[in-house]
Amino acid sequence: MTEFRGAWTEAEVEDFLEETTVPIRIATNRPDGSLWLVALWYRYRNGVLECATGANATLVRFLRQDPEVAFDISTNDVPYRGIRGNGTVTMTTDSDKAVLRALIERYLDGTSSPLARWLLGDDREEVRIEIEPRTIYSWDYSSRMGGNSTEPTA
Repeated sequence: MTEFRGAWTEAEVEDFLEETTVPIRIATNRPDGSLWLVALWYRYRNGVLECATGANATLVRFLRQDPEVAFDISTNDVPYRGIRGNGTVTMTTDSDKAVLRALIERYLDGTSSPLARWLLGDDREEVRIEIEPRTIYSWDYSSRMGGNSTEPTA
């Protein structure tokens, strides 16, 4: 059961996660106890954050040793808003690349680009990463940043 805290209701968090297409930043522990941070594409489905990555990725090795993660999904443009939290990862093989294909559609608007074709290549083995959030904390600086979505000027 996910605990929702912060500026938004659970429904508002879900809307943000479904509408926002910035990468998720995932922090995990390396075997030596130091932290490891990666950015991946995600989608939100049924209360779970789903990602995909290559089966031989360093992240996969670290998550097999310690499935506890922290994460951040936040906008890069003013007004800054987003969520952060922690949770537990489960991993399964994405043999038919269903999650990867859905992520490519979400972030690249189709599978015809050279990057999409490379990612979907037969020689790549994919892993589905599912993050079961324990706590999600939301924040929204719209009221103090003017509520527009333009980049600040120098």
